[in-house]
Amino acid sequence: MMIFPARKDATLGKQAVYGKVLTLIASTLLLTACSGSLPNNLGVADGRFSACPDKPNCVNSQASDDEHRIAPLPLPKGDALATLKNVIEAQPRTAIVSQSDNYLHVTFTSALMRFVDDVEFFITPQHIEVRSASRLGHSDLGVNRERVETLRNALLAE
Repeated sequence: MMIFPARKDATLGKQAVYGKVLTLIASTLLLTACSGSLPNNLGVADGRFSACPDKPNCVNSQASDDEHRIAPLPLPKGDALATLKNVIEAQPRTAIVSQSDNYLHVTFTSALMRFVDDVEFFITPQHIEVRSASRLGHSDLGVNRERVETLRNALLAE
């Protein structure tokens, strides 16, 4: 039976703890780095959203090209803004960033990597214009389009 000195055991224990702490810190930094910064092109000017970037990670009901174009959302009966907010708040990992009488800016955060997407809604008398864009990356693998369709189905069910 071998007996190791207590000092060596304590040193090995401290190294293991330090390794775990460093791994935890690195993981936290990696995950929070995926949020990106708030874009400076959000909002509505003259009834229009900003155009989508030249990347397949954005959809916009006001876009003219097929890659980014998505149909506007239906206008629900009653208070459109209140209904829209209820539908959004029923979705996971959402945060309302700003709102006015006819505009809503919401962030959606992915579960695993904590990617943040900015989604804008502009309520008109006919329908709800929508723009959903990823802050980071080139492709979103269809997540923004799928999100808008999920919201569309939820609004139609109201």
